[in-house]
Amino acid sequence: MRVAIAQCNSGTDPDRNLALVAEFTERAAADDADLVIFPEAMMCRFGVPLRDVAEPLDGPWASGVAAVAQRTGVAVIAGMFTPAADGRIANTLVIAVPGRPVRGYDKIHLYDAFGFTESRTVAPGAEPVTVEIAGHRVGVATCYDIRFPALFVELAQRGAELIAVPASWGAGPGKQEQWELLASARALDSATFVAAVGQALPDDPEAAGGTAPTGIGHSRISDPFGSVVAVHGPETSLGVHEIDLSVVGKARAASAVLANRRDIPRADPTD
Repeated sequence: MRVAIAQCNSGTDPDRNLALVAEFTERAAADDADLVIFPEAMMCRFGVPLRDVAEPLDGPWASGVAAVAQRTGVAVIAGMFTPAADGRIANTLVIAVPGRPVRGYDKIHLYDAFGFTESRTVAPGAEPVTVEIAGHRVGVATCYDIRFPALFVELAQRGAELIAVPASWGAGPGKQEQWELLASARALDSATFVAAVGQALPDDPEAAGGTAPTGIGHSRISDPFGSVVAVHGPETSLGVHEIDLSVVGKARAASAVLANRRDIPRADPTD
């Protein structure tokens, strides 16, 4: 499977960001990619009010992504924002596979950490999502989700051979090291390839100088043994990487982390 990492910066104009999705996908298609993965918040970067730009999955922005996928023949995963029932928004991944209806995944674990409170404006999702792309099962997760191993194990148990993790990772002491470690750890936990794709380090001084998580780059692909098989630097980049998904079966047979898994009873807080 040929997987493209589109490490780029979104701005505050959804139309311009959609044009960027089209540009990078067309370049990936020229290199025979089956799937191109964009960062979280590709529709509009963090650090500005997002309720004004949120649209449903059948709205113009997601439909535009689907049109790009259909035109190029390449599946696309990209971060956007959709309206939630309670007046907040959902941090959504649009998943556009040529010839199929658009799917969406709403981020389950919200970034109420490191001084940022995502849940104030964003409603959590509840359902893990996998899709078939180029004859393989692909799972999805978003940014802060990468800190929660159970989600990745669940996606693997649902058949995922590759898990795409779009992100807009926050900067700060130790954060790059955490990002790199977590990507490989989740690949090991689930015996699955993990493609962790972040926003590039911003070149916009306004975005770089704010407190919102606007990206540090360093996208990477880890294999089911935890080895890093592709890595990007901090700057904008596009890379198409050949992934041998037959490694997944070998890793699961060797480590048996899924077969040997046992449910651990929750502690009784009254004990």
